[in-house]
Amino acid sequence: MQKLIRQQSHKAGLPPGSLVSMGHAAARPIRISVIDYDQDTYTETDLSGVSDCGLYKESPTTSWINITGVHDADLIKSVGECFDLHALTLEDIMNTDHRPKVEDFGRYIFITLKMLYMSGSGQNILFEQVSLILGQGYVISFQEAEGDVFQPVRDRIQRASGRLRQRGAGYLAYALVDAVVDQYFSILESLGEEVEDLEESVVTDSERVNTKQIYGIKREVTLLRRSVWPLREMVSTLEKIETDLIDVSTRVFIRDLYDHSLAILDSIDTFRDMAGNILDVHLTNVNNRMNQVMKLLTIIATIFIPLTFIAGIYGMNFDYMPELKWHYSYFVVWGIMLILALAMVKYFQKKKWL
Repeated sequence: MQKLIRQQSHKAGLPPGSLVSMGHAAARPIRISVIDYDQDTYTETDLSGVSDCGLYKESPTTSWINITGVHDADLIKSVGECFDLHALTLEDIMNTDHRPKVEDFGRYIFITLKMLYMSGSGQNILFEQVSLILGQGYVISFQEAEGDVFQPVRDRIQRASGRLRQRGAGYLAYALVDAVVDQYFSILESLGEEVEDLEESVVTDSERVNTKQIYGIKREVTLLRRSVWPLREMVSTLEKIETDLIDVSTRVFIRDLYDHSLAILDSIDTFRDMAGNILDVHLTNVNNRMNQVMKLLTIIATIFIPLTFIAGIYGMNFDYMPELKWHYSYFVVWGIMLILALAMVKYFQKKKWL
C-alpha cells in the first residue's frame, strides 16, 4: 500500500506558502484539460499552457479545468497568479499529505480529499490526493497522476444527462466530490469481502492464515480510516459555508453526501473491529496449537522419565547389584518398563490428556 506519511524534512525552515512538491510523480508529464459547457453547448480540449486557462476565468459557461501533475512549482504558481489563489492554497496543493479539508477564501473555495482506487493487481489500496478550486463559473481540479474516478462525471456532462448541464460550478464540485466518495464504497466492498474471507478462514482452516495477512488487513483499514475520518468534517463544513458559489439546491445533495460519509466511517469501524477480532482468534489458535504440541512433548517426556530412571539405575557400573546375576533379569526389566509406560498412557487417556 502506498505510504501516506512522506518525508517533509526538506520543508523545514521554509516560510509559509513555499511551493515544494511532496508527491512521487515528478517524472510524469503534466496535462491540462478543459471541459466547458452549459445547458446547450459542450466542448472538451487540451491546453498547451497555463496562459490559456485565463480564457475560462470569466466565461459565462461552466468550466472544469483538470490539471494532472502537481510537482511543477512554476506551473502551480502560474495557475495561482491566473486565478488569484492564495499562496497557502498553492502550498497545500503541492503538499499531497494533507488531510481532507475545506477552506473558504471568499472568492473561491478550496477542497482537498483523498481519492482511493485499487492497484492493478487488486491487492492494495492506492491513495492519491485531489484538490479542487471552486470559483465563480469554474472548477479547477489537481491530481497527482493520470487516472481518476471522474469518468462517470465526464460521461454525464457529455451526454447532457441529469442536472450537471443545467447547474453551475457548485454542483460540478459536488459531483466530483461525490464521485470520490462513491469510489470509497467500491473499495469498502472489496475490503469487506477480503475481511470476511479471512474471518472464515481463521475459523475453519486457521493453518492457512498467517499473521502477516491479518496485519496487512489491519494496516489497510487503519490507513483507510486515517484518510476518510476527516471527510465527515470536510463535508459538514462544505454544507455550512455561507457563500454564493454553492446554491441552496446543491446544499441538499451535500447533506446527502454527509450521510454517505457517516455510512463509510461506520463500515470502516466495523472492519477495524473485525480485523482486531480475527487477530485475536488467530493468536488464540496459534497458542492452542502450541499448547497441543507442548502437551504432547510433556507427556512423552513424562513417560520416559521413570524409564530413564530405571535404565540409569541398571546402567551403573557396579559389581554387586540386585538382580544382576538373574538369568531373565534383562527381560524382567524390559517388562517392568513397558508395563509402566502403558500404565501411564492409560492414565493420561483417562484424564483426557491424550
